[in-house]
Amino acid sequence: MTVLKILFWFCTAVVFYTFFGYGIILWIMVKLKELFRPVKVHPVIDEYPDVTLLIAAYNEQDYIAEKMENCRALQYPSDRLHFVWVTDGSSDSTPDLLRQYPENTVLHEAARRGKSAALNRAMEYVESPIVIMTDANTSLNPECIYMMVRKFDDPKVGCVCGEKRVVSDGTSAAGTEGIYWKYECALKKLDDRLYSTMGAVGELIAIRRELWIPIEPDVLVDDMILSMGIVRFGYRIAYCSTAFASEKPSADITEERKRKIRLSAGGFQATSRLSDLLNPFKYGIVAFQFLSHRVLRWVVTPSALVLMLPLNIALVCLGAPLFYTVVLILQILFYLSALVGLAADRKGKKSVFHIPYYFLFANLTTFAGMKYYLHFNGNAAWEKARRA
Repeated sequence: MTVLKILFWFCTAVVFYTFFGYGIILWIMVKLKELFRPVKVHPVIDEYPDVTLLIAAYNEQDYIAEKMENCRALQYPSDRLHFVWVTDGSSDSTPDLLRQYPENTVLHEAARRGKSAALNRAMEYVESPIVIMTDANTSLNPECIYMMVRKFDDPKVGCVCGEKRVVSDGTSAAGTEGIYWKYECALKKLDDRLYSTMGAVGELIAIRRELWIPIEPDVLVDDMILSMGIVRFGYRIAYCSTAFASEKPSADITEERKRKIRLSAGGFQATSRLSDLLNPFKYGIVAFQFLSHRVLRWVVTPSALVLMLPLNIALVCLGAPLFYTVVLILQILFYLSALVGLAADRKGKKSVFHIPYYFLFANLTTFAGMKYYLHFNGNAAWEKARRA
């Protein structure tokens, strides 16, 4: 029974630390740091560097008019803001629609080799010192370019992560992603205040052009590999909550599953390719942040979460103290609430039980992501999830 208890408490500790403990410790560390080192206030910039807004679009004809209206509303000097679109592989009217706008540089090839290959090709045409990448199906707030550029006033900042916001009416469990992202954004902000955000989101990411390194064409999650690669150079990723990209959630939980499998597979791939960042003697605090915020969540915690229930049942069956029975009851209630959330989702109803359902769904999908990664054939082209 002793071995079972050790395994149970190890799994419990990993799950608690990943989803709650790290945030608590991070908050304490940030407060202690800022107690002795006041936060710097970024000055208002009076010079506007050239900026390229780079958008990789694959069969996005339904979003072009709305996206271009959004681009034209961006508050940044028009002679300093350049729009480059790469539409490789698109088989609809996306390239033709974009060419109707004179401010666009449109790069198109018939072959589809994935987003990473498209970005690599597009960067050959970018000359501005700052590049901001975003998606065709997102809406940027008017001030976002200016707000992100301000962050580069710090010479240690090599990358800026904007905020992803999911707009949902809550009728689908897929829309619960927005709740997750609110918590994730809070952690990103604290990571930044401690030292560096652990990875940027592809919906809105800015980098110094000079730090660009071509992304391997088989990369599944280009934003993570790109941004953490810049951390390898000794720079940090700044978080900018005043620059945000809004998007709708996946159309339903089936579409969300496609997205989650890709992200999970990409997480395993990124962990493998960025494993050197776990060396505390070389990367210091980054190793702690990367392990706590990324590696545990991607690789370890889902398995620990799944093992907690059978370990708890075994302990109760072997006559463990009453405390373990109470914990087992709480676990059963959690899984039952997730089932209620599943039923509500299938009926298209709003429900607070979408939260435990989505939490469980997201962690269990990690195993499908692991399977995909283990059988990955190097083709990074992916069937995108439909949005609501």
